This record gives sequence, C-alpha cells and structure tokens, in this order.
Amino acid sequence: MLGLPQSTEFNKRIPKQKFYENLSISSSLKQSFVEQIKSIHWRNKIAASTVNIATGSEVEEIEVFEIKLTGETIDEGILKQMDKEIPYHILFLLEFDEKYQAWIGYKEEAQSGKGMFKVNNYYHTEWIKLNELPVKMEGLSIDAVYENFVRQIAGGTLETSNQESLKASIERNNKRQELLKQIDKLQKQVRKEKQFNVQMQLNAKLKTLKKELDKFK
Repeated sequence: MLGLPQSTEFNKRIPKQKFYENLSISSSLKQSFVEQIKSIHWRNKIAASTVNIATGSEVEEIEVFEIKLTGETIDEGILKQMDKEIPYHILFLLEFDEKYQAWIGYKEEAQSGKGMFKVNNYYHTEWIKLNELPVKMEGLSIDAVYENFVRQIAGGTLETSNQESLKASIERNNKRQELLKQIDKLQKQVRKEKQFNVQMQLNAKLKTLKKELDKFK
C-alpha cells in the first residue's frame, strides 16, 4: 500500500477481538470496536530489517494497519487502545466506501520506560482516494520516515519556518490550540457581559492572549 517497497509487505489479518477480549477496557469502547470496525489488516512493517534505511534512535519500527470501517467515524479510543497494545509506531489507514483517511499519533516512550508508550496527539487527513493520500516514505532513517509521516498527515498544522524538531512543532501547536480555546472562551464572555468595566477587563485579557498567540504562528 502507499507505494511502499514490496519487502515491507506483511498482509496479516488481526482479529479485532484481540484488542478488547480479556482486557480491562470500558464497555463503551468495546462496543465501538464491535460496531465501527469490519476488519483489521497489518499491511506493512517498515524497519531496518525490511527496507534499506538506517535504524532509528527513537523509532524502531513503523507498522501500517488498514482498518475497514462500517461508517465514516471512528472512536479515537480504538486507535489509542491499539497503540497501547502494540509497542511500535503505527500508521493507520482507515477505509470506508473505497475512500481512505490516514491517521497517525505522536507516540513517544512513557517516562516509566520499559517499552511503554503514550500518544498525546492524533493527526489525520480528509477522506480521499488511496492514491491521493499525501503519505510517502521519505527519509534516511526510521526516525526520519516517522517524522515525515506525521508532518505529511498533519499538513499545515505543523508547518514551521525553521528546523525545529517534531516534538517542538507539536508542543508549539498544542500551545497555540490552547490559546485559541482561551481566546474563544473570552470572546464569548465579552459578548454576554453587560457591565462595561468588566468588558474592558476581559478585552485587556484578550489582547494579552492574542499577543501571546502571535508567538506561536
């Protein structure tokens, strides 16, 4: 898939029950697995052993999973559960009605170590044809391939004018999103506020937040 080298092909079907049977997950998440997923296939394994690029210092392997859905929506908890159970980085290709979305999480090793990972952010494309997905294997190491996958799928969200690291780009974007939420909340308060002096105070806070936001553009 995605024009990846034939040497990376794995093509193994994984029963969806593997991710919720005998595991302590909520009944609502189990229901999401049952109702939203038709099938899961492990399509590719990108690693130094399957493709001629250097091993990564932070990313050991990238697995490509194709998930066929019953509709256009997916509970993000499904992807988090799969990321939790599989100690490698995963590129998800969701399929419905012959269209695809590419999803990927920024997955890093948890502070506890011991092969445990956490996913702080997910990024995804729109629903488009498989051959139109903006996902290409680029880079001279597994680390670089993973970073490029994340940036390709995130699109303009993680664009930067300097050579900052992927982690720095994501932290900058997270801060920007948090500021946007605060600004939106304050703007709503201003519109509802009747007292002029309180409006002035809120507008002063808005001005400060907007100046802070300019630093993260």
